[in-house]
Amino acid sequence: MAEDAQPQRRLFRLVREGRLQPLQEALEAAGSGGAAAQGRGGETLLHLAARLGHRDVLAHLVEAWELDLEAPDRDYKRPLHEAAALGRRDCLLYLLRSGAAVDCLKKGDWTPLMMACTRKNLEVIQDLVEHGANPVLKNKDGWNSFHIASREGDPVILQYLLTVSPKVWQTESKIRRTPLHTAAMHGCLDAVKLLLERCQYEPDSRDQCGVTPFMDAVQCGYINIAQLLLEKHKACFTATDILGAQALHKAAVTGQDKAIQFLVTDLGAGVDERVPLNQFTALHFAAKEGHTSTVKILLSLGADLKSKDVKNRSALHLACAGQHLACIEFLLQCGLKDSPDITGTLARDLIKKQDILYYFDQKMA
Repeated sequence: MAEDAQPQRRLFRLVREGRLQPLQEALEAAGSGGAAAQGRGGETLLHLAARLGHRDVLAHLVEAWELDLEAPDRDYKRPLHEAAALGRRDCLLYLLRSGAAVDCLKKGDWTPLMMACTRKNLEVIQDLVEHGANPVLKNKDGWNSFHIASREGDPVILQYLLTVSPKVWQTESKIRRTPLHTAAMHGCLDAVKLLLERCQYEPDSRDQCGVTPFMDAVQCGYINIAQLLLEKHKACFTATDILGAQALHKAAVTGQDKAIQFLVTDLGAGVDERVPLNQFTALHFAAKEGHTSTVKILLSLGADLKSKDVKNRSALHLACAGQHLACIEFLLQCGLKDSPDITGTLARDLIKKQDILYYFDQKMA
């Protein structure tokens, strides 16, 4: 009774399970209206069959019921997007040979090729390109397929895209990020090696915020990529973004202790270098974010415990503003206080009252 009362749900369940014979019988019983059923988000039976890789079901729906290959769901995603995204090669080839538009767009202007490049599936990417997919098309954020593949970092796929479209690397997103930025940020060492060998990116190319690939690598903790960029691309470890922050400051924000050690000990970065805009040092950034281990590393490297920013705030002020108790207690233990009655217990009480920053401002006035 329940299945008869909900024939549409039953159709989707049969497609999901890939049960062709029962599906055929259910469709015959439901008629053309059943074949045109839509699920949540506007997906059709074709979308579901393509996503799950049920080629026989897909073919039956197309050939026996003439379902629209280009029917979009509410995100304008076509069945071809589903097959490409999940690497369902049999379904993808069937759709392409049946006349599906190879560069159809879903929400955000993503093509099936872009979706395929989010996975390391060379054969699917090759199938799409061989059927006319354009690797240089960009989505709404300005990313092309090469850019997306750089995030995944498979050098074989990148090599292939460069072979079929030699200028595909000459691309920037809408915020001026290059595939080299993306590969560096995501720790794709082999991809970075390939990009440096095959593509002519300028050293220290900056995105809209002034961030370089070297900064991306450092702030994400990929020291091996940072070293490669220094050696092969002549990256500048003291380059600054539009606010004047160096790689050291960015590493302090993200709590990358080993990267900080590398910058200061191996490269000679100044541990007390300041950002001109607010006079923050790396210690300020680390305390503001509550990275106690990073604060310890910076102090071990000689950071000035009592350095003040443009508003006359110490690292302790910033740790208090962020209510980072462990960091506050450590800084107090290090002697960063203005009165002997400032204890860890008092700091904890003040945090609960939301007025710890005001308290310390009064003490330091």
